[in-house]
Amino acid sequence: MSSPIYVAIDTPEIERAKAIAAKVRHHVGGIKLGLEFFSANGRAGIREMAALGLPVFLDLKFHDIPNTVGKAIQALRALEPAILTVHASGGRAMMEDAKAAAPQGTKVVGVTVLTSLDGSDLAAVGLAEDPHEQVMRLTALARDAGLDGVVCSGNEVAAARKIWPGGFFVVPGVRPAGGTIGDQKRVMTPRKALDAGASILVIGRPITQAADPDQAARDIAATL
Repeated sequence: MSSPIYVAIDTPEIERAKAIAAKVRHHVGGIKLGLEFFSANGRAGIREMAALGLPVFLDLKFHDIPNTVGKAIQALRALEPAILTVHASGGRAMMEDAKAAAPQGTKVVGVTVLTSLDGSDLAAVGLAEDPHEQVMRLTALARDAGLDGVVCSGNEVAAARKIWPGGFFVVPGVRPAGGTIGDQKRVMTPRKALDAGASILVIGRPITQAADPDQAARDIAATL
């Protein structure tokens, strides 16, 4: 089985992105490219990265009216990403349109609560203070809308899998034991997240900013 680790390559520089991907390609299951990379390099950049032969997780977190999201995803169809993200808080109709517009083999997953947010952040935008409650509500909504799964922190993945046994669970904010947590607030070790029910783990800086990214990816893989 291929590695559950998707390395988050958050750089606008395509040569740096290619160099990191080339270094770690034998010890990760795929690469995650987000807004930073896409804004700088667009579809052509995604194609160049895909040419390295690893599945591409295109993390653009669409959140707009259903028609706009459907059309935006349709415009990306030719890239055939392995995974695409939308914000589950965009609502059921938006998620249904997103899934309908995506290529056949692409997993469309709903972002529940960003791992950079905690209870006080949720309260500030008028939501219940408990991230867990919000994640469960949006997980059920994503399931009912026909998505493939959700993005949630390791703290919520076990409960999310309970209400959606067949779901695909993307867990970011994963940090090796003793690693720095950066701007994440709800984090967990890779082994723990996998045991809790993660389908894939998104790991960025602990690999990309290591002196030897390939060795860092190997070390994390060894704990799994």
